[in-house]
Amino acid sequence: MSIILSKGQKIDLTKTNPGLVKAVIGLGWDTNKYSGGQAFDLDASAFLVDATNRCQNDHDFIFYNNLGHPSGAVVHTGDNRTGEGDGDDEQLVVDFSTIPSYVQRIGIAVTIHDAELRSQNFGQVSNAFVRLADEATGQELLRFDLGEDFSIETAVVFCELYKHGNDWKFSAVGSGFSGGLMSLCQNYGLEV
Repeated sequence: MSIILSKGQKIDLTKTNPGLVKAVIGLGWDTNKYSGGQAFDLDASAFLVDATNRCQNDHDFIFYNNLGHPSGAVVHTGDNRTGEGDGDDEQLVVDFSTIPSYVQRIGIAVTIHDAELRSQNFGQVSNAFVRLADEATGQELLRFDLGEDFSIETAVVFCELYKHGNDWKFSAVGSGFSGGLMSLCQNYGLEV
């Protein structure tokens, strides 16, 4: 049975699920019917950060142009440019057994591609969610529905995985940014 989280809640992952080695992070959303004439393209990304909440290099930023970390710790399964259909729109696979020792946190975010050019924002996105499932069993362990709290934001950190001692935990974040992917990258210490 999946645990439903609210914004700000944190939960143990590896301690309460000792067999969890690989997790599938499924991200989904719907776009509101909107007559701007431009299709929406939302993109999932992951930022592997150290104790100072910074990526050490560009390899620590996983997105549609860098689908996997060299360690195999995080792999993006591919860009879905339409978001059509039910279920996950994009997925990331996290392998807890290969995460480099310097990585203390993994920020999972979604941005709207060319949001400013297309006059789009998360106020026009609904039913956004993140879920985490055990890759080995397919069992969904937890889910966080983001709600409709956004307006002008063009990037949202959906959740974070963070290290606590030798274990990994999940934090339901739901924090929005204006300035899209560039703002998010700068937040995590990357030069754009």
